[in-house]
Amino acid sequence: MLKKYAIVILLISFIAFTGDVMAQLPPGPCGGPGQPPCPPGAPIDGGVGLLLILGIGYAVNKLRKKE
Repeated sequence: MLKKYAIVILLISFIAFTGDVMAQLPPGPCGGPGQPPCPPGAPIDGGVGLLLILGIGYAVNKLRKKE
């Protein structure tokens, strides 16, 4: 029963927040003549890799405790 409610709440939250995510405007022009320089892009390599490693470790931990 609790799983059903969790799925419904998750689905409703996805539907509710999708519009907010898609409503972002593209960045303005930069780097052109008379324009401010473009800011450097944010690297996501380290953060994604760290989250991936932590997720795998957590899953292995849960599977070992289950047995």
